[in-house]
Amino acid sequence: MKFDKIDRQILEILQTSSNITNAELASRVGISPPGMLERVKRLEKSGVIKNYVALVNHDLAEKGTMAFVSVGIKVHDVDAVQDFKDKIMELDEVLECYHIAGENDFLLKVVIRDIKEYENFVISKLNPIKGVSRIRTSFVLSNIKYNTKLKINNPDEEN
Repeated sequence: MKFDKIDRQILEILQTSSNITNAELASRVGISPPGMLERVKRLEKSGVIKNYVALVNHDLAEKGTMAFVSVGIKVHDVDAVQDFKDKIMELDEVLECYHIAGENDFLLKVVIRDIKEYENFVISKLNPIKGVSRIRTSFVLSNIKYNTKLKINNPDEEN
């Protein structure tokens, strides 16, 4: 999908202020509220805008321990990979899961209350998944950069 200047402005604003009213968004971009509503609906329908969310502070939600977990699986056939994906989708502790190339097969972003909860997660939920052969964990000490905003380039601009 190609974006014009107005689409880029809309996406720029909505990525940092998704709870803005249609009227305020229209005013900031400089178009009418009905025109704005039509553009936003088009961006949603096309799948460019996937969802609107509230970002929760992990510490204040008592989930202040984050880990990146590399998982290797024994068998790499379609069924084994799909089974692992299906099981991971059921685990609330896993915020993100990536199927990766390299030494391991999956990279998980896991958020838990503390090390004890992580131990329980590994022993009772992750390790029992059929085919898991290795688990390597890196705990996050501090967050240096966290951003959910995607820069939408103008195709006429150089990167």
